[in-house]
Order: sequence, then C-alpha cells, then structure tokens
Amino acid sequence: MSTFAPVSVTAPVVPRKGAAPYPVIALIDAVKRYPMGGVDVFALRGVSLVVERGDFVAIMGASGSGKSTMMNIIGCLDVPTSGHYWLDGVNVRDLDELDLSHIRNRKIGFVFQSFNLLPRMSALANVELPLTYAGVRPKQRRDRAAAALERVGLGDRLRHLPTELSGGQQQRVAVARAMVTSPSLVLADEPTGNLDTADSAEVLQVISRLHADGGTVVLITHEPDVAARANRVVTVRDGQVVDDRRTDAP
Repeated sequence: MSTFAPVSVTAPVVPRKGAAPYPVIALIDAVKRYPMGGVDVFALRGVSLVVERGDFVAIMGASGSGKSTMMNIIGCLDVPTSGHYWLDGVNVRDLDELDLSHIRNRKIGFVFQSFNLLPRMSALANVELPLTYAGVRPKQRRDRAAAALERVGLGDRLRHLPTELSGGQQQRVAVARAMVTSPSLVLADEPTGNLDTADSAEVLQVISRLHADGGTVVLITHEPDVAARANRVVTVRDGQVVDDRRTDAP
C-alpha cells in the first residue's frame, strides 16, 4: 500500500527556489479513452495541466468538451487511460482504492453544484463529516467545523438544517466542509449552477477569500463571469486544452 509522501519519481516540473517542491496538480499527457461498440471514444486527448500552490484556476468548456472528465481525474474519482497525474507530489497511478479514498479525504475539498449536504444533519454536523472520516476527535472536529462556518459567515447558523437555509447558505456550508480539513486543493464543480445572481456572488466571494488566504482552487464552470473570478482560465475543447491564460483577477 502506498504512503502519502512524495513518490520517488522524476518530478514533472523542476522545483523553483522559494517554491514548494511539488505543484499541487501536475497532469501530464493525460488520455481518457472509452471503448464503445468496438470504437474508442476519447474524452481527453493528451491533456497537460500544472497548478501551483496558491493558484486559482477556472476550467471552462462546453458540454462534452472534456472538462468534467478532467475534474474527475483531478479529484481522484477516475484515472487516465494513459499519462500521469501527480497530486501534491503523489503519483495517483500508484494508489489502490483505499489510498484513493484517503487522498480524497485528506488532500481534496469538494464543492458540488447540488451542495450534497445530508438533510437530517445540522450545518455543523455536515461540516464535521470529513473530520469524522479522518478520525479527528469529537471536540476538535466540532471546534474546527464551527471555525470553518464562522469563516464563511455562518457562525450563527451552526444548528440549522439544510432545509432551513437558503441555497447560497447551503453552498457556503459546502465550502466550509470542503476547507475544514485544510486540503491541498479545493475543487469546485459548477458551484453557482443552482443559485440566483445574489447567492452566486456571495458564494464566489467566499471562494475568492479562500484563495486570498492562500488556498489552491480549481473551479469548473461554463460561465465566463464566474471564470473571471479566477486568476487563470483554462479552456477545454474536444478533449484538449486550447487556451491557458492569466487574468487581471487578484
């Protein structure tokens, strides 16, 4: 079984003086192929993407472009057919299913379009869940979950059920849950897709603050105004990266 120390392989990116020794994400020549009726269908065609610690990257693309497949690979929910993916210095191809489960819990905070909150549990209990799976003691996980909710502006909503919260508040609970483990990466999949304009702005402000505090964020979206919050926009089309540019965002 693998450990979570950086693997002894040649790093895909040469470490720079003063920088962390490994990027958070190094996706190298990733191909994802699905056999369908005797024909190979390619969702990704040799994609490479490097995300440094503290970066805020938006991945854009139309439906069927391959951005969801990229998200699944970056989130360790799937593996490429060929190519390599290093997450925080760990070669994901070396991990078994148990290791993948552990790395998702410890190194990645997920924010989904549909919130994915448990309806019969309070905001506090929902945010505690990743810490429970990580074996954190009850008092410590309650304190950390409460601090995370305070950080997203919901310190007065700890005992509320999801049905007692607005859509924007539910998504802020999801952001608090994503960051409560202090992950290497927060991965947000269309986080404003189910929200109105006001709630969307609120959630994006929380995500921007998370980045400003030093967090590494990858956001999947098809909306240019949402992508504009990131300081780097990667555009995917037909399973390939066709544009990768810096923005004016801070």
